[in-house]
Amino acid sequence: QVQLVESGGGSVQAGQSLRLSCTGSGRTFGAYAVGWFRRAPGKEREFVGYINWSGTVTNYGNSVAGRFTISREKTENTVYLQMNSLQPEDTAVYYCAATFGLKTGDHEYEYWGQGTQVTVSS
Repeated sequence: QVQLVESGGGSVQAGQSLRLSCTGSGRTFGAYAVGWFRRAPGKEREFVGYINWSGTVTNYGNSVAGRFTISREKTENTVYLQMNSLQPEDTAVYYCAATFGLKTGDHEYEYWGQGTQVTVSS
């Protein structure tokens, strides 16, 4: 069993940065890949990016590539989502999730956090 807790959400102005954290618990958390997803009001959940279990492989959705970076601190059981150049369209609830392998579909993830709100104003 893996539990995930996101933190770091908040309200920022366009152009600013924010860093989200996803802290996992459970003995096997280090073996899982971690993905980030987001859901904006009235929209379906969107793939943001993932990082593999060792932190050596990342992949990003088209809408955030070049602005967002995912990293992993294994000693802290924490995965970070660094978000730069934020825009109002980035406003959403952001979720982290865990799975085995490298997946982009939300239905392919086994464990989910509760989500954290990010609001970007113009």
